[in-house]
Amino acid sequence: MASMHLSQIRRWLLQSPPVEWGIMQLRELLIGALRQGSIPQHVAFVMDGNRRFAKSHGIETVEGHNLGFEALARVLEVCYKSGVKVVTVYAFSIANFKRSKYEVDALMDMAKVKLSQLAQHGDLLDRYGACIRVLGQRELIKDDVLEAIDRAVNMTAKNKDAILNICCPYTSHDEMTTAIRDTVIDYSRPLPSQQRSFSESHITHTIRSRHLSAGTLKVRSHSPSSGATSDTEESISTSSTLHPDSPPGDSMEGEDDGPKSEGFRDTFPDPETITPEILNDHMFTAGLPPLDLLVRTSGVERLSDFMLWQCHQDTEIVFLKCLWPEFDLWTFLPVLVEWQWKRRNGLEREKGSRGGIEKLIKMA
Repeated sequence: MASMHLSQIRRWLLQSPPVEWGIMQLRELLIGALRQGSIPQHVAFVMDGNRRFAKSHGIETVEGHNLGFEALARVLEVCYKSGVKVVTVYAFSIANFKRSKYEVDALMDMAKVKLSQLAQHGDLLDRYGACIRVLGQRELIKDDVLEAIDRAVNMTAKNKDAILNICCPYTSHDEMTTAIRDTVIDYSRPLPSQQRSFSESHITHTIRSRHLSAGTLKVRSHSPSSGATSDTEESISTSSTLHPDSPPGDSMEGEDDGPKSEGFRDTFPDPETITPEILNDHMFTAGLPPLDLLVRTSGVERLSDFMLWQCHQDTEIVFLKCLWPEFDLWTFLPVLVEWQWKRRNGLEREKGSRGGIEKLIKMA
């Protein structure tokens, strides 16, 4: 009973105008201090813990998700005000379709409302010039939800200063599969006709056939065979004979198979030129800054098939014990400060290492 009274008093104090004003000023001061250092340009969040928060507070699961959307709005404001350019959130996994129909439908209905609120003129995204992008498999979403998504995307399309990526429905394996499939399709298209080249195998085959034919005629011209036999051998020797070393399917001299009989063949892009950068250009996040920071709440320490391709050797991954509806500036601030500290130390070590190598070179 005493703890309940203390909680109510604390809530009343925090909601009083003087305290609210003081907290707001402190928040602005802290964010301003953050901006003096390096800021991650691309931050991703696994918004985990909505259902557990609802269960622990004795409320409906849907209400827990609703509070999660409110936490997202708070975090977005901190990110964009600090100078983060891209925020990517894991809103709905393809695997989440296995949940109860009631929960899935409630989440989709909530997404329609919250996307509309986020995209409203003069609201959060509009203030910071952020546009909405929805990454995932559109064909898995109901038509009415797709209409709400497209409406929100179009309403914020003019914003060019920042990006909010909403992954829904999404898994990293599906994204990578899609990227590889699109790359294969691109590399299966022949290059334009002006870039066609002569087939080396066709030229080699033609030269060998002619040499073989000439050698056979020379031997048979000294053969004492009868005329009938000589005619038969000559007709065989002057025909185009496939050399054993020639690859099957080459167009042969004398055959009428269109432009390829002139030695031209369709030229395709070389698969050896496929690089990580090529695949990166086919990902949903193509053209965006590298992922600097990935945060997951709820104490679960796994990535759950999220941003597996985008995570690289310099990505900082942070697992927090708080549930997503509890996530705010005071939870996020230490994460950003630690990221800045590690970034500064890493640059100093890199600078020191480079200086040591330069000294060794000069000594040599």
